[in-house]
Amino acid sequence: MSEPFILTSPAFHDGGAIPSRFACDGADHSPPLAWSAAPAGTAAFALLVSDPDARGFVHWVATDIPGSTASLAEGASGSGRAGREGRNDFGRSGWAGPCPPSGTHRYVFELYALSAPLALAGTPTAAAVRAVLAGRVLGQARLTGTYRRGG
Repeated sequence: MSEPFILTSPAFHDGGAIPSRFACDGADHSPPLAWSAAPAGTAAFALLVSDPDARGFVHWVATDIPGSTASLAEGASGSGRAGREGRNDFGRSGWAGPCPPSGTHRYVFELYALSAPLALAGTPTAAAVRAVLAGRVLGQARLTGTYRRGG
């Protein structure tokens, strides 16, 4: 029996609070991520980060992360190390950290192991990524963090 495909962060545990340095209240760095037990045949990864408490507001789109990659360091967004970065719902490319207007929000990191790179043109949106995932997903891993401004 093989191990499950797992996504983790050394900065916060699943269901735990995301530190402010990864949010609009801090330096707004992309958080470090690590994954293990990617399915055999993984050629690339796609990462989508959204806030289900704000109707799925998208904070990060990264595609075509090489299949040999097992982690992204803190601040990988914008460095060329996070594959092809797409457009978030703030209207810019790369990571845009938590910045909820009120209350505690959840942030869901979804990592897809893919049989082939997506090779989308331009600066893809999360909707464009989701539209072409069918038939390419070998596995999916999730990590959820929470954030409350000033908390």
